[in-house]
Amino acid sequence: MAAALAIESARIRTDIIEAAEFPDLVARYAVRGVPKTILNDRLFIDGAVPEPDLVAAVSQAAGPAAPEART
Repeated sequence: MAAALAIESARIRTDIIEAAEFPDLVARYAVRGVPKTILNDRLFIDGAVPEPDLVAAVSQAAGPAAPEART
């Protein structure tokens, strides 16, 4: 789901990390299960969540959208 959101918006970047290959990140973010979603290094979601909940969390972390430029 996070990857799909990143495809739809240039404001969203998704990195998918293989925990076994990056033990330093596992320790840094206290990963105890997967998926673990980290938004802007301040909002953490453990486990799978329903799509509406993930979209709401991403929207909250992203903050208000920048106004569109007038042409």
